[in-house]
Amino acid sequence: MLFPTLDFALFFVIVFLVAWELRRDMDARKLVLVFASYFFYGYWDWRFTLLLAGSSLLNYAAGRVIGGLNDGATRKWVLGIAIALNLAVLGFFKYYGFFLDSLADLLTAWGIERDLPFLEVILPVGISFFTFQGISYLVDVYRRHVDASRSLLDIFLYISFFPQLVAGPIVRAAHFLPQLERKPHVSRRMASLAVVLILVGLFKKMVIANYLATEVVDHVFFDPTAFGGGDLLLGVYAYAVQIYCDFSAYSDIAIGVAALLGYRFPRNFDHPYRSSSLQEFWRRWHISLSTWLRDYLYIPLGGSRGSTFKTYRNLFLTMFLGGIWHGAAWTFVFWGAFHGAMLGVERALTKRWEELNKDTNGYGGGAVAFFLGLGRSIQSSFATVLGIILTFHLVCFAWIFFRAPTFSGAWDYVIGIFDWSQPAQFATPFIVGLVGLSLAGQFLPSNWANGAGRLLQRAPWPVLGLMLGFGILAIEAMAPEGVAPFIYFQF
Repeated sequence: MLFPTLDFALFFVIVFLVAWELRRDMDARKLVLVFASYFFYGYWDWRFTLLLAGSSLLNYAAGRVIGGLNDGATRKWVLGIAIALNLAVLGFFKYYGFFLDSLADLLTAWGIERDLPFLEVILPVGISFFTFQGISYLVDVYRRHVDASRSLLDIFLYISFFPQLVAGPIVRAAHFLPQLERKPHVSRRMASLAVVLILVGLFKKMVIANYLATEVVDHVFFDPTAFGGGDLLLGVYAYAVQIYCDFSAYSDIAIGVAALLGYRFPRNFDHPYRSSSLQEFWRRWHISLSTWLRDYLYIPLGGSRGSTFKTYRNLFLTMFLGGIWHGAAWTFVFWGAFHGAMLGVERALTKRWEELNKDTNGYGGGAVAFFLGLGRSIQSSFATVLGIILTFHLVCFAWIFFRAPTFSGAWDYVIGIFDWSQPAQFATPFIVGLVGLSLAGQFLPSNWANGAGRLLQRAPWPVLGLMLGFGILAIEAMAPEGVAPFIYFQF
């Protein structure tokens, strides 16, 4: 079931009314939300719900065992086994075909072809997201950051809650489970912010992302050799905007829908394309995943506590595994490895830059100190602008491999950008304006949505409802025909 559809609108209206009718009976409300979440998930394929239930049962049972043990070694063993089971299920569904294909190619190259047990494995929607939520719960219980839940119903709702089930944000148990113990409440401020986020999310997905996908991106990535450098360059810029609008739209809508049901989700995107470094980019892009990788992978590997080599190794491994998390293809392997390598290079260059620009106190005050300070200010501003431009283009280069269906197709795309012998076909005022305005929007204040919500919070409840309804109809009228699935459903 997709957010920008009539089916979801009818589904959510029913869930919204029933959930608030049961607000005084917490267990009945949770049960309804679990049932609704399984209906939402099973709308694609009811068999997926069995996997979702199995994941919930596994993590509930393992959490109870870990929480009840005092022996450190035994707790670690139970945690390791539970994580291994989670990852085994994820690995089978997500990487079985990839590994067998790669093995078959390797055996063929060695001249020892063999019949391999190929199976047609359907990738369950959102399996990576609810698997990571389960693992984070177990690790937090092990670290004693959160108590093991005694309520099976709470764990089922935590793992399956439909707003963020299939594409995030990845919600931590320490953030969500305490909310299930309190009576739900929606303030006027929460409701108004939810309306803003839902409408902005729908506009980003249905108008910006869908137009860019159908008018430019799908064409140039299908066969990059058929287009010149102008179209290919515009295409990668368009894809950078498309994937941001598509993915952040899902997060916006998920946060807004959860808020209308009385639950708060963390922010997942914060204007990432205005980052002046890759490190900053990963603090702003898919925040719930980047912090998950930091807390449950990078820090356990040693973080930056060891030698310089180990720090760079940990950075690389974290991003490399993050690339594999996104999909079973060599393009994703390269995407993750490229980001890991560039983060290491950036860290080394930043350290060297800081050494060259250490503050000197030997000049005292007066005109010399003034002009030194002014020069450093200009230098800093120039470095920031240059950093934003460079970071954006490094990210765009990596997006080519993220989007291309094959590794060879990605290289064809990269090489084609330098061939400007053909005139551009897609550089219409509409497309160029859509890309340009979307990128300019990255420099809006970070809290602009909260500001818009505050302007609306004095509106009566019926007015907020009418604004949401008319806003949806207006967006529907502007959007191209059809509703494409969200990009991150495949992960």
